[in-house]
Amino acid sequence: MSDSLVIIPTYNEKENIESIIRAVFKEEKKFAILIVDDNSPDGTATIVEQLIPEFANQLFIEKRTGKDGLGTAYIHGFKWALAKNYEYIIEMDADFSHNPKDLVRLYNACAKENADVSVGSRYVNNQVNVVNWDIKRLLLSYFASKYVRFITRIPLFDTTAGFVCWKRKVLETINLDKIKFVGYAFQIEMKFKAWKHKFTIKEVSVVFTDRDLGTSKMSGNIVSEALFGVIKMRLNGLSK
Repeated sequence: MSDSLVIIPTYNEKENIESIIRAVFKEEKKFAILIVDDNSPDGTATIVEQLIPEFANQLFIEKRTGKDGLGTAYIHGFKWALAKNYEYIIEMDADFSHNPKDLVRLYNACAKENADVSVGSRYVNNQVNVVNWDIKRLLLSYFASKYVRFITRIPLFDTTAGFVCWKRKVLETINLDKIKFVGYAFQIEMKFKAWKHKFTIKEVSVVFTDRDLGTSKMSGNIVSEALFGVIKMRLNGLSK
C-alpha cells in the first residue's frame, strides 16, 4: 500500500479521466488515487469503475449523488484518506492543468524537506508560470492571489492554487466540518487555517497548463466567493 493518496474530484471529465489516471500510475513514486465523482452525467464514473480491476488496491472511487462543489468533494476525500491511514494526501485536477510529473516534487517537499503543506505554485517570487490562459483570466487569478495575501497576510504567492500536498497531521488538526467555502475560496481557507495553526507551508514552482479537453468549472459565483469571502475569513480567523 502506498503512503500517498492523490484525490481527483470529477464532474464530466470523460475526455481526461483515463489518461490522467494512467499518467499518475506511470510515475516512479507509487501513488494511490481516489476519484470523487459528483454524479457526472457523461459517464466519468463508469470509466473509472472499468479501470479498477486493472489497478486493484491502487484506484478507488467515491460516488456522490449531486454536484455539491469542489470544497465538499475534497473534504469527502480528506476524510476517506484519513480513515484509510494515508500519510500524504494530494489535491489534483483531472484535466492535466496539474502535471503528474510534479507529484513527486510536492511529495518530496513534505516527506523529505520538512514541509507540512506543499503548494504547486504558479506565481513563486511573482514569476507567472501559466500556459494557454487568456489575459483576462490570468490577471484575475494573479491579482486575486495578491489580494488574498494582502487581506489575510498569509505569506504565499499562490493562495488560490489547487495542486497541494498535505501531511495527515494537518488535516487531522483542521476542523474539516467547519470549512465554510465550497468553490475556489476553499483553497484559500484551507491554506489560511494551516498557516494560522503554524504549520510550515512550502511553495513548489510548477507550470499550470489550461485544459485541452472538457469544460472549465470556473464561474462568476466562484470568483465572488473567493474575493469577498476572504475578508470574513480573516475576521473570523480560527474561531468559526
